[in-house]
Amino acid sequence: MQISDFIWITSSIILSIVLIVLLVLYCFGFFRGLPKYRVKNFPSPEMPNFIFTIATLTNSLITEGKVTGFWVGASDIFAARLNAIRSAKYSIQFETYIMTPGRHANDFAEAIVTQAKKGVKIQIIVDAYGAKSINKSYWKELQIVGVEILFFNPLKPRDILQYLHRNHRKLLVIDGKLALVGGAGISDYWDGINEPAPWLDYEVSFEGEIAAKLKGIFQKHWLDLGGIVDFNIEPLNPVPFKQQQLLVTIGENPNYRNSPIRNLFKTSVLAARERIWIASPYFLPNPSSVKLLIDAKRRGVEIKILTMGERTDKKYIHYTSRELYGNLLKEGIEIYEHQPSMMHAKVILIDRNWVSIGSSNFDPRSFFRNDELNISQIDRKFAQQIEEFFINGFSQSLLVSKNQWRRRSLWEKLIGRFWLLFYWQL
Repeated sequence: MQISDFIWITSSIILSIVLIVLLVLYCFGFFRGLPKYRVKNFPSPEMPNFIFTIATLTNSLITEGKVTGFWVGASDIFAARLNAIRSAKYSIQFETYIMTPGRHANDFAEAIVTQAKKGVKIQIIVDAYGAKSINKSYWKELQIVGVEILFFNPLKPRDILQYLHRNHRKLLVIDGKLALVGGAGISDYWDGINEPAPWLDYEVSFEGEIAAKLKGIFQKHWLDLGGIVDFNIEPLNPVPFKQQQLLVTIGENPNYRNSPIRNLFKTSVLAARERIWIASPYFLPNPSSVKLLIDAKRRGVEIKILTMGERTDKKYIHYTSRELYGNLLKEGIEIYEHQPSMMHAKVILIDRNWVSIGSSNFDPRSFFRNDELNISQIDRKFAQQIEEFFINGFSQSLLVSKNQWRRRSLWEKLIGRFWLLFYWQL
């Protein structure tokens, strides 16, 4: 073979690979523009039509209930879940993303098995990818005593791309009367393994009509996965008392045009008059979100972002996120990187009383890929608890300056810019 032939063949192979990569990126929508949010005179959380307006724009449910518990840190979070499981008399519905072998998985199994032996009906949805490290014998131990288990989106040869769609929700419903929502999986990671402190995360419990609504949302997920719901055994009976209005936003199989979670985050930003505090470990705002935050800052809103620092479970995402800081820092938006351990909490605090908690990050996966669940409300007392959570987080974080950001290493920049090519899948 002559050198010219070798060069021609090699060039053809490289060109073909490049074209295939570009085609794949095109099919995933990497070159697609996103709708821009252009709104005038959006109502603030103080206005009577605020919750109704948010609900209509996010396809959310308006329900009633009250916050009955708020826990921070792994030990309190897992203790609260186990206590809730042990209190069940009739039914337990649970779904999560991450499960890994270890103490917390064993404690969870022991509590579930004990309740199942008492006759409590138990249904569990786990993400096939997030729980891939759990041995099959673990699930068999639960199934032997009657626990029903469904795996969300296992890898199927006929639908490989769909495997990228994950169930990111964390939900525990007890007897249709008590619901726990937060960001923690069932994993010893939250203890801060090889870190000086536990991961920063929280759990919130709700009672009232919202618990029955969340049970219904779980049951819809269960049905979508091929499970059976017997309403003679599992009726939906809301608790009949008047409490605080709550907004339940269900992110299910979203896309770039129909994303309730994206709409919730963006309308919350539009509503702010005084402050926007965002906690998101995977903080990857798209250009439209960056513009909304900058516009809010320019109209006098205080903006603080609490995110993960060097102690992270995905360092490449940390570097990618940092590539997006520039325009935000330039406008005076404060970005705090948590130092003692992984910051895993996801919450938004708007002004003095609008709070949204749940499983959603400020990133493309939560907006356009994952099944998510957020609960929002106007509640000054709960907002004060969330405010204290933020203040504690800020106090243990590094406030990133423009000079520090500019001095990040060449290696970090290269990694961040490389992964930005795959932004829509991060």
